[in-house]
Amino acid sequence: MQQAADRLGVALKILHAVSEAELEAAFASLNGLGVGGLVVYGDPFFDSVRQKIVGLAARYAMPAIYAWRDYVISGGLMSYGSSLEDSYRRAATYVGRILKGENPRDLPIEQPAKFELVINLKTAKSLGLSLPPALLARADEIIE
Repeated sequence: MQQAADRLGVALKILHAVSEAELEAAFASLNGLGVGGLVVYGDPFFDSVRQKIVGLAARYAMPAIYAWRDYVISGGLMSYGSSLEDSYRRAATYVGRILKGENPRDLPIEQPAKFELVINLKTAKSLGLSLPPALLARADEIIE
């Protein structure tokens, strides 16, 4: 992400939070840092406090993109990431192959194969954002 920011001439601020109190402090600091948007990456802790993160983004009127669609369903602005449903299905295939006697070390390592862009138009409207038609046309799912 830092390399992409450098190429685009965008200042990237990286904030860390490993507790709900640190999340509160991180969000409270965003406006003072001049942050115009937020990228929340896939992390087990973040997923466990998804509602809190989405709520803080709304309270601080901070446009955010998340790794998984569950955040958008919970009221987040947008997500772009691997389809967890597809990944779980593929994992089940691995389990089936192992239960049929295949050795796990002989199975190929796979990367996620399906990625999805999900947009919540209600959240965009509440943030005063109008999203480009080209972006909306590329979305796999639009929540109204």
